Amino acid sequence: MPPTLTPWTTSSFHDTYLEVLHATTTSAEYDTSSRGNDSAELTNVSFRITDPRDRLPFLKRRPVNIVYNIAEALWYAAGRDDLDMIGYYAPGMGNYSADGKALTGTAYGTKLFAPDGQGVRQWDRVLDLLRADPDTKRAVLGIYRPEELAVENNPDVSCTVAAQFLLREGQLHLTCYMRGNDAYMGMVSDVFAFTFLQEMAACQLGVELGHYTHHVASMHVNTRDAKNVRRLLNEANQEGYVRPAFTPPVMPTADVTLVLDTVLKHEELLRANQVQHTPDSVAATSLPEYWRQVLLLFEAYRQIKYTDHAVSAELLDVLDPGYQWLVRHRWKNRMPQFEANT
Repeated sequence: MPPTLTPWTTSSFHDTYLEVLHATTTSAEYDTSSRGNDSAELTNVSFRITDPRDRLPFLKRRPVNIVYNIAEALWYAAGRDDLDMIGYYAPGMGNYSADGKALTGTAYGTKLFAPDGQGVRQWDRVLDLLRADPDTKRAVLGIYRPEELAVENNPDVSCTVAAQFLLREGQLHLTCYMRGNDAYMGMVSDVFAFTFLQEMAACQLGVELGHYTHHVASMHVNTRDAKNVRRLLNEANQEGYVRPAFTPPVMPTADVTLVLDTVLKHEELLRANQVQHTPDSVAATSLPEYWRQVLLLFEAYRQIKYTDHAVSAELLDVLDPGYQWLVRHRWKNRMPQFEANT
């Protein structure tokens, strides 16, 4: 008999991440092999995070790439599908492009933020609907498209089917529906991106952030990652283990569209190595502190990509503590204390 699962409710994604990995690897219902990927599968998995800002796991054996996570969310918000931007932060994404220039299924931004035939973005239609009818059940962002399966050997089919906003008692909740999710790798990025967009929508609507719920038909761990998952779970189960505790930054309610335009302009210049930023130059942008931190992360990554010296200690010192922890553990050999070895 397959295990009986009760949907998890936790305050942070860190705790949920570990629970999902444990359940998928110890209570798998099926062993599957799709498109050459052997995996352990658990079907119809659901969880809820009561504080969607607490969207990152902090594990030394799995230090997430916070720069990529933010870049992906901004790539979506910009309505882009090109490899030029996202490929800079994740070169491996090119493996999923049919033409070596753009992505299709993975490029959720073109479905959410690109104008349709009438010049209106799906995102704006949904937010306008919530403003007009706060109790609506129709505020659904459609992502998966049937024509994706019409392309033979399509290397990039949307994993996410849809995302639905519910505005209840002044709080904006988001529910995400996925056909499949890689619990070890993909789920981290997916939860980050959708809770980021949820917070962005709450800011645009001027309402409080509610809870985030994640539904997955096929939650799986690929066999090639099983050893890493066991090591990760062993880390968290060690006697005396204490999860690093950081207060998540809060997105300001300033004009999000205007701020995003400014941030994306700076991101493009940093990505092309046409500008260099310092804490002082970032402060001079007059952006809210939340978005200054984003530019500091992009500058740290620019230094990692384009130089052979350690990331500026001055820059690291002014990073948000949680971001600093992730950067230091993700790129250990590029931190100031390792400069002599680089």
